[in-house]
Amino acid sequence: MFGYNKKLVGNAQHLRKNMTDEEKHLWYDFLRMLPISAKRQKNIANYILDFYIPKAKLAIEVDGSQHTERSHAIADAKRDEDLKKLGITVLRYRNADVNNCFFAVAEDILKNIREKGFDI
Repeated sequence: MFGYNKKLVGNAQHLRKNMTDEEKHLWYDFLRMLPISAKRQKNIANYILDFYIPKAKLAIEVDGSQHTERSHAIADAKRDEDLKKLGITVLRYRNADVNNCFFAVAEDILKNIREKGFDI
């Protein structure tokens, strides 16, 4: 179990209720049906993860176009490094990937779960 920033709880709840279309697609059409638990808008340390699969220590981020901006890319790299120190692997997918290559995204997530030792 990881610590979390209690100040982010309300924000995480808001984000959970107001997911992007791409997050909804990934959640309702794939992640919620996995045979292992997946969480939406999970608060870990000082971050809110789009999705988190606790048993596999796998974070899934669905990134909009703003993440290609230099400031976002730098912040994302720091976030990924901080989570890596906690033993969490971060998978990042662009909105366009979720929209246009959904089955490839789902298969990549499954591949990463299997690499963590889960037979699904």
